[in-house]
Amino acid sequence: MSASVLFDAPGPKARMRHRILTGVAALLLLGVAALVVMRMADRGQLEYALWEPFVTTSYVQFILEGLVSTLQMAALSILFAVVFGAVFGIGKLSEITVVRWVSWLVVEFFRAVPVLLLMVFLFVAYALGDGPLSSFWCVVIALTLYNGSVLAEVLRAGINAVPTGQTEAAYAIGLRRSQVVWLIQLPQAVRTMLPALISQCVVALKDTSLGYYILAPGLTAVARPIYQEFGNHVPTAIVITALYIIVNLILTGFATWLEKRLSRARKATVVDDLSDSTNTAGPAV
Repeated sequence: MSASVLFDAPGPKARMRHRILTGVAALLLLGVAALVVMRMADRGQLEYALWEPFVTTSYVQFILEGLVSTLQMAALSILFAVVFGAVFGIGKLSEITVVRWVSWLVVEFFRAVPVLLLMVFLFVAYALGDGPLSSFWCVVIALTLYNGSVLAEVLRAGINAVPTGQTEAAYAIGLRRSQVVWLIQLPQAVRTMLPALISQCVVALKDTSLGYYILAPGLTAVARPIYQEFGNHVPTAIVITALYIIVNLILTGFATWLEKRLSRARKATVVDDLSDSTNTAGPAV
């Protein structure tokens, strides 16, 4: 469908108005940034002594170790969340009433409980027991339960979005319910949920910062000793925030590249299938 059918292309005056508004917005943002820098300079926040830790080798290594811990917690939680979401997402579609209702209860419960409360509950519960669980794994488990519940709902919606004609055709050739789900519906649902999966990766990465409240390792944890030693709360917050933004931008860029690559692969497969069918049909008589 042509894009002009969906909306009217802007004319010369509209394009000029858009350029003017964009320029004004850019000037306002630059003005705000300049004001922030001036305020920081007036309050002595730009002094070299406050920024020196971030160019010192030992402190840079310390911050990178926190970044690695953050990435490990996010990666493990997403990996486990995908498995959790697949189990309970498919469970919500089960024809067995008990399985369906138990899956619904688990998903809705962990979607409703705030992530921070899950972390605190796990940390306190295991800290009071005989075998305390490390704060690292408290963060991983809490993020797994929350993000897994979200992915379960996304997967369920993706499976339900598969055209019913395909499932009816699968049943018509004798496939069982489990075969229809695993061979027909699930592969298409995974492609549909890929953007949501990448979005949850970003959410999990940011939510690892909540581990600060239970003394978990990570970027927010390494910030504490730095600003306590140098009294540079604002510079530390700026550097840690910049690291989160950079990692999230890299992750978003990878997701965009992967989605385009998969889209091109699907288009190439469709073209090859059409070409094969044309060649098989042969010339018309």
